[in-house]
Amino acid sequence: MTVAGKTEVSPWLSLIGIGEDGLDGLTPAARRLVDDAEVLVGGERHLAMVPPDGQERLAWPSPLTALLDEIEGRRGQRVCVLATGDPLWYGIGVSLLKRIPRAEMTLLPGLSAFALAAARLGWPLAEVQTLTLHGRPVALLQSTIQPGARLLILSEGAETPAAVAALLCERGYGESRMVVLEHMEGTDERRLEGTAESWRVNDVAALNTLAVDCIAGPAATLLPTTPGLPDEAFRHDGQMTKREMRAVTLASLAPVAGQLLWDVGAGCGSVAIEWMRAVPRSRAIAIERKAERRAMIAENAEALGTPMLEIVAGEAPAALAGLEAPDAVFIGGGVSSRDVIEACWAALKPGGRMVANAVTLEGEQALLAWQQREGGALSRLSVSRAEAVGPFQGWRPMMPVTHYAKTKARAAQRPADTP
Repeated sequence: MTVAGKTEVSPWLSLIGIGEDGLDGLTPAARRLVDDAEVLVGGERHLAMVPPDGQERLAWPSPLTALLDEIEGRRGQRVCVLATGDPLWYGIGVSLLKRIPRAEMTLLPGLSAFALAAARLGWPLAEVQTLTLHGRPVALLQSTIQPGARLLILSEGAETPAAVAALLCERGYGESRMVVLEHMEGTDERRLEGTAESWRVNDVAALNTLAVDCIAGPAATLLPTTPGLPDEAFRHDGQMTKREMRAVTLASLAPVAGQLLWDVGAGCGSVAIEWMRAVPRSRAIAIERKAERRAMIAENAEALGTPMLEIVAGEAPAALAGLEAPDAVFIGGGVSSRDVIEACWAALKPGGRMVANAVTLEGEQALLAWQQREGGALSRLSVSRAEAVGPFQGWRPMMPVTHYAKTKARAAQRPADTP
């Protein structure tokens, strides 16, 4: 059968969200897909919920990639994947949809752990930040810990609540209220409560969802996600984009959710880190030739909630070879090299932004020559900070910065085909 010139595909793969109440909690349509499947896929816990009926069974392996290959190779069979709650919310559904067309799948999600937790706590889900620490470092929480924030967290395991409590105390949020919800909707459901500073629970179930009501104490470290963190928030050796210039630089880079930044000559990584903190799912690659600075980048990324920042050793332009094409580029080091500027511009995606800062005459000359050839905006920015001059105060000027910004033209769109 065809529709508007397209062949209609019959779904062969079903993805069913199942809760702690097992088959009893499934809709009739979901139950039918489970019963009719030739191959059942799921964790040991999921598969144990389905009585044996002669169906082939595949349990989650580690790593998961092997199972995705296996599922894709079963095209033509009736395959049913069982997953906890809503498989599209930090679940296997995300990985499956990257490999298998939506038209070949039937998706029937169950209630997510976030929805169940919000209902038990009386928290409007639209006002809560949701995230997972399953297979991810606890340091990801750093940028979400804000006064008054409410967090719902999928735990990695039994040790997650204690690790989160320790991080909250380290940040000065020890008074934050924590609630652990275990096995929601199941016969073993349990609720544990306490504050971060008083958390001493050692018998937490591996399957748990953690809720945190962030309460800032007097000594709390306030680190907003808007660009321009204090210079002291970073470990650095003095060679960094200072706070005022960093805010201007990020404004020119215009962070967009899901986009990739190259931070070329990253120094302590301040621009890349602030890019990743600014919007969800943003990514960055920090390119730095000095080993001691790469160590600082890693330390800063961990401390400021961007542990997924990719760090590349080497010097541009050679170190840029083979990297994923960026949506934005910041050149903080090496801007005096025409080869670096040209390589970054050539790699930049259409519609991408290139921003460069120069403090030396050589760097300024390189940017001027590039601007005269390719266009773009040049600005010269100067900042002075008040400092002590004996018993008085005076203005201490920082080195002026030549700031360049240009957006790459988008490819011309072809006119829509006419029937």
